[in-house]
Amino acid sequence: MFRITRYLQEVLDPRPLGPHREPPGPVVIWNLIRRCNLTCKHCYSISADKDFPGELSRDEVYSVMDDLRAFGVPVLILSGGEPLLRPDIYDISRRARAMGFYVGLSTNGTLIDEHNIERIAEIGYDYVGISIDGLRETHDRFRRRIGAFDESMRAIRLCREAGIKVGMRFTLTMDNAHELPDLLKLMDAEGVDKFYLSHLNYAGRGNRNRKDDAVHRLTREAMDLLFDTCLADLQAGRAREFVTGNNDADGVYLLRWVEQRFPERVDHLRAVLERWGGNSSGVNIANIDNLGNVHPDTFWWDYTLGNVRERPFSQIWTDTADPLMAGLKARPRPLEGRCAACREKAICGGNTRVRAWQLTGNFWAEDPACYLTDAEIGIENGGERLKVTPWSRRRRAT
Repeated sequence: MFRITRYLQEVLDPRPLGPHREPPGPVVIWNLIRRCNLTCKHCYSISADKDFPGELSRDEVYSVMDDLRAFGVPVLILSGGEPLLRPDIYDISRRARAMGFYVGLSTNGTLIDEHNIERIAEIGYDYVGISIDGLRETHDRFRRRIGAFDESMRAIRLCREAGIKVGMRFTLTMDNAHELPDLLKLMDAEGVDKFYLSHLNYAGRGNRNRKDDAVHRLTREAMDLLFDTCLADLQAGRAREFVTGNNDADGVYLLRWVEQRFPERVDHLRAVLERWGGNSSGVNIANIDNLGNVHPDTFWWDYTLGNVRERPFSQIWTDTADPLMAGLKARPRPLEGRCAACREKAICGGNTRVRAWQLTGNFWAEDPACYLTDAEIGIENGGERLKVTPWSRRRRAT
């Protein structure tokens, strides 16, 4: 996750870098259930409105939570499918809060209404993220259900009125990029605390729809708008939060953006961004799916590192016998192609490896979603970019 607000605060009010501290453990995004009442166009878990056999029981979930806490995991993001369809979601959430985790709920929002908002507020979620993929017509088309937009906006309002920190989660594609300005206006009108822009990643139905990925020019325009909006907020003393995910080139692009506006802050920001280090899949971001399979992040569902029914998460996560995990944890990573030649890889960490794998079968090939020019990343005569050619992925045995 790239925290725009945090880094622009450093531009406006630079502070000395303190000693570097690694997080005590990874943030765990946990897909507790695969069932969902929607069939969204870009769903990475390919969820559906049916029961999926073999999901972890509540006792198994509790056992995993004990291991996660002992391992130092600070954050649990409870997701799905639609997590509110899991009958014991409140019990799990309440226990997670009592154990001291930061607990987030990632939901489509359609099941939050006047009948359960008090119960949700009582849990004390640190954050509730609700997906909004455009204005009414666009959102309903993405979510494949008429009325989904109104239901999700109702959820945002109910959370806000109940004093819950709530955010809008937006996945950028060619089909909805033009509505980003209106969504930011909607955020303002509705008093939303946080805006999360997710770049399309090639997993699940998002992989099937990768031809709709926003082209590099639109991505740059979207980032310019987010940077401008966040800067205006900070200069006006507003406390809203803007973040992005799934394209760590955003850090390099912010550095280029700051060079044009605050050149005296570039060296400081570079140091801060290199401290961040970019992509943290397999290091500080982890995923557990509904069956207990562990993945380097939520977009690696075709690549399983182990299962918590067979080995504790703490053992799976520290095992570098797996070639992917060994490479993800290496510094620097064994990058190839354009990413290997990039002078800014200390900032982005090689970006999102799953896109390279989906398109080439090679974990370490260049990320085709990098939207920086060769000149911007210090490559001379870089040649042709990675060409996307048909390739049948072999599923890894689990």
